[in-house]
Amino acid sequence: MTGHIEPMVGRYVHVDIAGTTHRIYFEEAGSGIPLVCLHTAGSDGRQWRHLLADEAFAKAFRIIAFDLPWHGKSNPPADWDGTEYQLTTARYTETIRAFCAALDLDRPVVMGCSIGGRIVLNLAIDHAAEFRALIGLEAADFQAPWYDTSWLNRPDIHGGEVCAALVSGLVAPQSPAETRMETLWAYKQGGPGVFKGDLYFYRVDGDLRGRTKAIDTSACPLYLLTGEYDFSCSPEDTLRTAAGIPGAAVVVMEKLGHFPMSENPDQFRRYIAPVLDAIKQQKTI
Repeated sequence: MTGHIEPMVGRYVHVDIAGTTHRIYFEEAGSGIPLVCLHTAGSDGRQWRHLLADEAFAKAFRIIAFDLPWHGKSNPPADWDGTEYQLTTARYTETIRAFCAALDLDRPVVMGCSIGGRIVLNLAIDHAAEFRALIGLEAADFQAPWYDTSWLNRPDIHGGEVCAALVSGLVAPQSPAETRMETLWAYKQGGPGVFKGDLYFYRVDGDLRGRTKAIDTSACPLYLLTGEYDFSCSPEDTLRTAAGIPGAAVVVMEKLGHFPMSENPDQFRRYIAPVLDAIKQQKTI
C-alpha cells in the first residue's frame, strides 16, 4: 500500500449508563498509561486526532478519545424517544466512569477540554482515587454565559452553521487556517440541539463554585491549561479556580484559544508534552 495510514483504530463499545445500553464510538492509539480524552460541547472525538497520531506520546500512553452519546458516531440510545437532550453533571460523570470501566482501564489519566475540562474538576472532587492524573483544558469552576442558547436549535436557522459561527471567535488568530476550519467543521455537523444540550451542563447544572476546595491534589495531580485567547473560559477564570485548589498546576498557553488540541496542535504540543512527561515520570511541573 502506498497511502499514508494513520495509527488510530476506531471501534464501538457497549456501555451501560443509568440502566440503558449505549453504543459508544472510540478511537485509540499507542500503549501504556491509559489517557482518555474528552471533546468540547457540540463536537466529537475528531478534535483529538493529532494527539492520537503523535508517535512519541503513543510510546508511553494508550490514547483514547470517545464520542459522547448523541455526538459524532455515538448515536442516542436505542430507546430515545426524541425528548430534548440535556447533559447534566451526574450523567456526564457516570458516562465517563462507565466508559472507563467498560474498557477495564486501570486508573486512567483523563484530559478534557471546555465542558470536558469542567467535568474533570468534578471527577477530582468526587472520584479522585479512580484516576492517575486529571488534565483540564479551558477549565474553570464556572463562567458566566456570554451567548444566547435559543439560537442553537431553531427551525428557521441552520443549526450547524450558527454553532460554528458562535465558537469561531474562540479560535486564536495565530491558528492555521486548515486546522481552524477543521475545528469548525465538526460543529457544522453536530446533531440538532446537541450543542445546546451540552451547554445546559456548562451554564446551568455544572456550577462548581464552592466545591473545588475539596480537591486533594496529593491524591490525584491536577493540571489546568488555558489558552490566552479564550474569552469563554478566560485565563482569569482558570487562574481564579486554581488559586482555590492547593497544589494545582496552572499554565496560560500563548497563541491558543478554546480548542488548543485541534486549532493549533503543534503549539498545543509544546504545552502538553511537559504535562504528559510529568505524569509518566510521576513528578510535578
